Amino acid sequence: MPGASLALIQGWLTPAAADRHFLALQTEIEYSRHRVRLFGREHLSPRLSAWIGDADAVYRYSGTLHQPLAWTATLSELRARLNSELTYRFNSVLVNRYRDGNDSMGWHSDDERELGPDPLIASVSLGSTRSFRLKSREKGGPERSFELDHGSLLLMAGATQRLYRHALPKTRRPVGERINLTFRRINAE
Repeated sequence: MPGASLALIQGWLTPAAADRHFLALQTEIEYSRHRVRLFGREHLSPRLSAWIGDADAVYRYSGTLHQPLAWTATLSELRARLNSELTYRFNSVLVNRYRDGNDSMGWHSDDERELGPDPLIASVSLGSTRSFRLKSREKGGPERSFELDHGSLLLMAGATQRLYRHALPKTRRPVGERINLTFRRINAE
């Protein structure tokens, strides 16, 4: 993917750790279906989610201002490991819960001003494997799919958000539940 900075680490979490975190996050998080603004109209999002972070990690996306919920034990543990391994300071995480193949995420880039010009997004996948798609913002540009397995880590950095959009499309094949954690750093100023 020209200009992108991507790394996919399958098995970043051991199967036992991935199972433990997946089960914990099913009950630790207060999920909701927030409203998203698309083409000037509001819709219920096609997944459950929660915005977690430090007190000053307020984030505006899809036309809504999100105040962070407090860190849970599981999310704090994962953040500490990522901060240590990547020598980076994540201060927030968007938790998306996909109940089945009907839940999805449409084409978008994580390019909000609060993330800075070249954000590092660390995406941890738990539960059922789903296809993650990435495509160029340029018409006719490259497009690619990645299978995000239970316990995998996908890193997107550099110009990736400026040059590409990504999505987690609906699927007709039978899939179980998936929880995705996208750790970010919100710049408070």
